Amino acid sequence: MKKLQLAIIGFIFAVIITFNTTDTFGQDKVKWYTIEEAQKMSNENPKKIFIDVYTDWCGWCKKMDATTFTDPRIIKILNEDFYAVKLDGEGTEAIVFRDKEYKFVPQGRKGYHELAAALMNGKLSYPTTVYLDENLNMIQPIAGYMKVEDLEPILIYLGQDHYKNVTWKDFLAKNYSNN
Repeated sequence: MKKLQLAIIGFIFAVIITFNTTDTFGQDKVKWYTIEEAQKMSNENPKKIFIDVYTDWCGWCKKMDATTFTDPRIIKILNEDFYAVKLDGEGTEAIVFRDKEYKFVPQGRKGYHELAAALMNGKLSYPTTVYLDENLNMIQPIAGYMKVEDLEPILIYLGQDHYKNVTWKDFLAKNYSNN
C-alpha cells in the first residue's frame, strides 16, 4: 500500500514539474497579453502586435483556441515576432489605447467594445485577427476562423516585414507553392 501511495505521489509530482517547466521555459503556449501590456512593451521593445478579437459565445473562436493557437509553429511565431493579445469584442472594461479611452457600448442583449469595433473597421465579426506594426498602426484586420495552414503564412508575411517589399500573391507563390 505504501509503495502505491509513493508511486501516486511521484506521478503527481512529475506532472506538476512537467507543467510548470513547459509553461516557464518552453513554448508550449502562446504568451497572451492585454492590449495595455502589449502597448507598453512595444514602446519599450518594439514588436508587432497580433490581436485575437473573440467573444465568449463564438464557437469558431473556441476552435481556434483549441487547434490553431496550440500548434507549435503558430506558438513559436507569435511568441517570437509579436506581442499576442486576446481582446474580448464584448468586454465591459474601459481600455486606453493610443491615449484614447474605449468603452463598452450596450446594444440589444449584449453590446460591443469600441476598441474591437475600431480595430475591425466597424465590421463586428468573430473571430478577427488584427495586425499592428511596431508603432501601433494598423497593418490589416482579417475576419474569420483560420486553420494553422492559413494563419502561418500570414504571420510570416506580416511578422517578418515581407509585406513591405513583396505582394501577398508573390510571397505565396515563392514560399508556399506546391511545385
